[in-house]
Amino acid sequence: MAEFNENIWAPWRMEYIRSLGDDVIGESGCFFCAYFENPTDDQSHHVLWRTEGALVMLNRFPYTNGHLLIAPRRHSGDPSDFPIEEHHELTKLTYDAVKVVRTAFNADGFNIGCNLGRCAGAGVPDHLHYHIVPRWNGDTNFMAVLGATRVIPDGLNAAYERLLEAATQLGFVD
Repeated sequence: MAEFNENIWAPWRMEYIRSLGDDVIGESGCFFCAYFENPTDDQSHHVLWRTEGALVMLNRFPYTNGHLLIAPRRHSGDPSDFPIEEHHELTKLTYDAVKVVRTAFNADGFNIGCNLGRCAGAGVPDHLHYHIVPRWNGDTNFMAVLGATRVIPDGLNAAYERLLEAATQLGFVD
């Protein structure tokens, strides 16, 4: 049973944390909050679309091509702090994001979820957000987690453009 007690290293997470300088994090100390404060920077921040209460964006450090994040405007890492209406909006955006990724990348399946707390793997534990991770038959599974290797065939800007085109085509972006 010792194999279950070994560490799993994810060194790219530290790259991510260190990359969030003051220019990205802003005065709030949270990049999600900073992105809400600066809608004119949506393209450079890879925000695909936003609603009054949430945003849908490309993950800058994806597990797979087309890995999206959905974050509410409210700054809290505790789901119980959110009224049910805000959970409904996040769920609706999750459905919409799946449609967009499926249209843009022909994903066969998805892993959808959130990590609550740093010990659960949350890189931003104080701001609830959901991961939409596209999957394909025969893909690398969770090689990124278990083997510290990520296979991502497309650059962020190219993926952003494909997703933005699909989101526009589906009516989520004007």
